[in-house]
Amino acid sequence: MGDVKLTNVPSMTVGKLIDVLGDSYCSVLGNGLPVRTMPSVMLWGPPGVGKSQAVRQIASKIENKTGRKVNVTDVRLLLFNPIDLRGIPTANAEKTLAVWLRPQIFQMDDSSDVVNILFLDEISAAPQSVQAAAYQITLDRTVGEHRLPDNCIVIAAGNRTTDKSVAYKMPKALANRLLHIDVEGSFESWKEWAVRTGINPKVTGFLSFKRNYLMGFDAGSDDLAFATPRSWEMVSNLLNGIDSDINKMYPLIAGLVGTGVAVEFRTWDKVYKDLPGIEDIFKGKMPQVPKSTDALYALTSSMTAYAREHKEDLTAIGNSIRYSEAMPPDFGIVLLKDYMYIAPDYREKLMLVPEFVKWMQTKGKFLNGSVR
Repeated sequence: MGDVKLTNVPSMTVGKLIDVLGDSYCSVLGNGLPVRTMPSVMLWGPPGVGKSQAVRQIASKIENKTGRKVNVTDVRLLLFNPIDLRGIPTANAEKTLAVWLRPQIFQMDDSSDVVNILFLDEISAAPQSVQAAAYQITLDRTVGEHRLPDNCIVIAAGNRTTDKSVAYKMPKALANRLLHIDVEGSFESWKEWAVRTGINPKVTGFLSFKRNYLMGFDAGSDDLAFATPRSWEMVSNLLNGIDSDINKMYPLIAGLVGTGVAVEFRTWDKVYKDLPGIEDIFKGKMPQVPKSTDALYALTSSMTAYAREHKEDLTAIGNSIRYSEAMPPDFGIVLLKDYMYIAPDYREKLMLVPEFVKWMQTKGKFLNGSVR
């Protein structure tokens, strides 16, 4: 069909995608409808934009809203031959017919209190012969003689041929079996996920200051290392798991996001030496608020990380909200907005904090107009 044309399919940010698909699946399940009421979904987007992560967040949303356990089976069709999807042939007991042993990846729990998600990742990287074998899975929900359980959701994802990744043209017959969505990067939806999952505060602070560095993918560039939500998550893993010193980690960070961005990240990190003590703020002290914009971004991300680690200490949270009154108004709004990202129900928890209730009454209306 040539390259898949995305001009006539909807574009969604990762956050919007999670909301729309998550709510749709929950409605189907809540109304007792067959899971196959929702067609199989195809997520298109550049490398590292967050397609795989979105599927896992959709699974979490279904778990939280329905109380059912959700199992995600990640299948990389690139690693399969067409025959692999059908299974291994063997003789029946009478040795008169060939029967096909079901592949292990399709051994799913069909219990009523379980939801399965079959995630066909990188489907566009699979040769057309393998894509053709996916026809049955996406429409008929069968694999050779084997049928997917009734509680199985099918979602596929892949890069576009224009992304200069390994991507084969999708046959029209397969494309017509799928609900297509073009996934686009969004700083706000990424930050909500980053705060909730504990992405290193230096990463969230820097990207709040330099939002255009969240997604640096350029199909026309031959660079091997470039910034994407996926590569920034790997940077965070280095800082959280190995050493938080960006100077020490610089060579590895540069290998993930490229030297140009890594140099700016290392330079920006110097603002931390002049930040007030974060623990002092949560103890109720009122150290001087930094003046520079980059330091204020570093301060809000550091305070959010501390709040996430001490989210049950509502007295400390209240002290930090009181301190935010001394910050420039836009940054106070950013801070409180980030606090509400800490957990799905944390806004309700914050309503137990008098300082937050007061803040919402006086400034809550400005939440959608925070710093850009």
